[in-house]
Amino acid sequence: MALRMASRRAAGQLRYSPAFFSSNRLFQSSGPDAQQGAPKPVPMSKLKDSFLDGTSSTYLEDMEEKYRQDPNSVDKSWASFFRSLESGVAPEAVAEAYHKFEQGGTIEPLKAAAMSNQGIQESMRLLLLVRAYQVNGHYIAKLDPLGLDQRPMPVELDIALYGFSEKDMDREFFVGTWNMSGFLNEDRETRTLREIVTRLRESYCGSIGFEYMHIPDRDRCNWLRERIETPNKQKFSVEKQLHTYDRLAWSEIFESFLANKYAAAKRFGLEGCETLVPGMKAMIDTSADLGVETICLGMPHRGRLNVLANVVRKPMQQIFSEFTGIKSGDQGTFTGTGDVKYHLGTSYDRPTITGKRVHLSLLANPSHLEAVDPIVLGKVRAKQYYSEDGERSKNMGILMHGDGSFAGQGVVYETLDMSALPDYTVGGTIHVIVNNQVAFTTDPKKSRSSPYCTDVAKALNAPILHVNGDDVESVVRACELAAQWRQQWKSDVVVDIVCYRKHGHNEIDEPSFTQPLMYQAIRAHEDSHKQYAKRLLKEGNIKQDQLDKIDKNVHNILQKAFEEAKDYKPNARDWLSSYWKGFMSPDQMARIRNTGVPMDFLKEVGMSISSLPEGFNPHKGIKRVFDGRRKAIETGEGVDWGFAEALAFGTLVSEGNHVRMSGQDVERGTFSHRHAVVHDQKTGERYFPLGHVFDGQKPYQFTICNSSLSEFGILGFELGYSMENPNSLILWEAQFGDFANGAQVVFDQFLSSGESKWLRQTGLVVLLPHGYDGQGPEHSSCRIERFLQMADEDPYNAPPIDESKWFTGGHLGSATQRINWQVVNCTTPANYFHVLRRQIHRQFRKPLLVVAPKNLLRHPDAKSGLWEFDDKADDKGILGVRFKRLIMDASAEDRSPNPPKEEGFKRVVMCSGKVYYELAKKRAELKKEKEVAVIRLEQLVPFPFDLVQRELRRYPNAEFLWCQEEPMNMGGYTHICPRLETCMRNEDREVPAHVPYAGRQPSASPATGFSDVHKREQDELCTNAMDLDYAL
Repeated sequence: MALRMASRRAAGQLRYSPAFFSSNRLFQSSGPDAQQGAPKPVPMSKLKDSFLDGTSSTYLEDMEEKYRQDPNSVDKSWASFFRSLESGVAPEAVAEAYHKFEQGGTIEPLKAAAMSNQGIQESMRLLLLVRAYQVNGHYIAKLDPLGLDQRPMPVELDIALYGFSEKDMDREFFVGTWNMSGFLNEDRETRTLREIVTRLRESYCGSIGFEYMHIPDRDRCNWLRERIETPNKQKFSVEKQLHTYDRLAWSEIFESFLANKYAAAKRFGLEGCETLVPGMKAMIDTSADLGVETICLGMPHRGRLNVLANVVRKPMQQIFSEFTGIKSGDQGTFTGTGDVKYHLGTSYDRPTITGKRVHLSLLANPSHLEAVDPIVLGKVRAKQYYSEDGERSKNMGILMHGDGSFAGQGVVYETLDMSALPDYTVGGTIHVIVNNQVAFTTDPKKSRSSPYCTDVAKALNAPILHVNGDDVESVVRACELAAQWRQQWKSDVVVDIVCYRKHGHNEIDEPSFTQPLMYQAIRAHEDSHKQYAKRLLKEGNIKQDQLDKIDKNVHNILQKAFEEAKDYKPNARDWLSSYWKGFMSPDQMARIRNTGVPMDFLKEVGMSISSLPEGFNPHKGIKRVFDGRRKAIETGEGVDWGFAEALAFGTLVSEGNHVRMSGQDVERGTFSHRHAVVHDQKTGERYFPLGHVFDGQKPYQFTICNSSLSEFGILGFELGYSMENPNSLILWEAQFGDFANGAQVVFDQFLSSGESKWLRQTGLVVLLPHGYDGQGPEHSSCRIERFLQMADEDPYNAPPIDESKWFTGGHLGSATQRINWQVVNCTTPANYFHVLRRQIHRQFRKPLLVVAPKNLLRHPDAKSGLWEFDDKADDKGILGVRFKRLIMDASAEDRSPNPPKEEGFKRVVMCSGKVYYELAKKRAELKKEKEVAVIRLEQLVPFPFDLVQRELRRYPNAEFLWCQEEPMNMGGYTHICPRLETCMRNEDREVPAHVPYAGRQPSASPATGFSDVHKREQDELCTNAMDLDYAL
């Protein structure tokens, strides 16, 4: 029927179907002569009988004829009726609309008829138009302050694509709720197409471009729509405008002040994105109002000084003193190399405009722009654990990025990927991008393949708010919305401030070499401070003298701080949180503590962590492991590597410490040795033995978690976690040691040098599986030589020794505290146990790199007796039980500084790690136990000068040779040589031209890929070490 009606309309005829007149329902006059004579143009509203009752079509057709001859000759209600028919409204729709109106409907009949005529396809096309703006409106938003990024309007935003034209612009359409929020859900159900398009452009194509339709969650999208598609354009009050102007003035005037005072200095200023500061402060205020108490920030160097001064509130005097080169005050006895001012961090308790207080900490960051990202998240996660913030509402992270680095650096995705992982999530991070529209000198089209630098965040379903960096009120609005999102949904959100960089990469760089057109526009462009002042004055609610007063106040405070900087000294160090009070700096003498555990306590913990719940169904292989562990406790013999580690964790947890371990496959262990998580073979239930060491154990006090397949991101996360509280043992284990090179930036820029540059201690433990067992070049070496090379130890000066404190372990003074990190290569489970416990039982913190074994995990000789773990020393004269930095030859017993001389030995083989067991086996085969001694360097950094010198005294006639599995250009050889020579000189021993060596020859590859070649090489190096005639 609808098709027939449409064809008649197309032929220029308006006809009415039988249904329209059926059941005596149409126009009927009230008089007996109703059907006599010509019809008169009676208004519809004056018809006394029902519009739907009657049989005459003559009246309607005659009225139509009058309308066609002269539309003004009929009542306007009839004219509207016929116009509706001409525009496609079906007569049936008119009849139905009047029927509903008579039954009490509130919508005007003809409007309702028009809506009912809105076909399904037209409704769908209208909804697609709305969706197109929600999806693509950001492409034509006014985002670029310079106006250089002119994008064509996507065809999806053209109404013609949906079958509409200009003549439809004033038609009213029913939009409906469609289960959506925003203007689609307002009380007013109809609106003209012009109004719809205008509203869409206002919402999605202004100074903020919203991307959120990729989020597959209706509730989250609706939440955003309610705040984007508001009934009226959001406006700031006069009070808020003045407050925003004040913050913008601080941001801009601070930069110009520095430019005037230090014209030739690099400062990586914020000019071109001054609105970042009022935006950040609004974000922090909103977060605090919503319950956030602590915020950790990470950012690159651009704008860092401004953020330090105006957001985190680092004293202006201190910043100015750092520019002038004046030492920033007495840092106690803590010494270090320091760092440039635009890499430094600080912390501060900041009041908000509503009277709340929030603690801000900006982490130090090197020039590796995004390297700090996972470190910030790790620190936030630690804060959430220690403050019992299970809902993740009180502690939050904010990460600031550059456009080039956010799109280009892989650690950004590694960090984003953690956002919803149960053991790594922080309940959402706010990402703020300072989008200069250029990366150093590289244009965006050559630095990324996507339209926006933020597109990587879509993989995590994060909303993205692009905002024009010149529109300070829009920047504030976007930042406030981001804070609200984070607190509401506990997930990541991105604010992309599209701005420009007034200068080059730094203030003395010439940007016109590579971006001439951009910098022509920048030089002619007025800064956001001046633009906002003009806008406020134009609106007429704020006077010039009010703005001048604000600007003058900022200038006066900056000038006063500049003058005070000449004599400025900080009152106290800001590098330690309350958890770190009482911990020693490198130059402060720390007390040596023992790491042994009372036997009863050790057995109690051992039985607890080797037991499974009744009714639990472990894999039969796991059952054998746990049965073996209980047997080791009962007999006191045969503690293997995995159990020794579990004992270390269990005793530390029982002492009230927090233990957290993460990495790829750490729950089971790469080599199936740990089994810290046991799976019920029937139900799939997981059980953590170390989570039940004692009754009342705090949830997550022991945490072990498999990580994503990331090294850079996860190691950075655990480093950040370890920095929060020293009373915790935080470990990261590489799946294989050579995988650590994927995190080299963390080792180079943070772990090895963070204490020296930024006065930040950490006790992070890194486990690097290492060992030559014929598995090829990729999984044999952890590249130990790299970590040894980065040790800041002088190989030519041994620390002084106070022999009166030898037996208590205090004879080295603070030598260990002055080193940047520790490198150990343990050969016994007991020594591994003690080195882990040593990390906690000392008054300072140092990173610990453990060259972890592989085949020693099940080696029959690599077992320890339970007595090696207790607190009773087994060696004469030694007080307490501690980690052994050097293990003597099996024939030696005296650990005093001047042991009896063993003059019969002709060679001492020094080694480290699992090669010891192969050397011992070869020596036994050759029956050279009386001629060749084998000593193990369990600790390579700090080098045990004192113990090596003791061994030189013990073996006065022996040649000292270094043996290793690694090629000569790798491993420990080049590290050992100068230090051994120093020990020889100190003992008045003749120093050879070069330290004798037994090992593989120099090689580009760490190991051979052929098992037969490996076996031949391994046998050869062990044979050479035992051959007294061998010399290299």
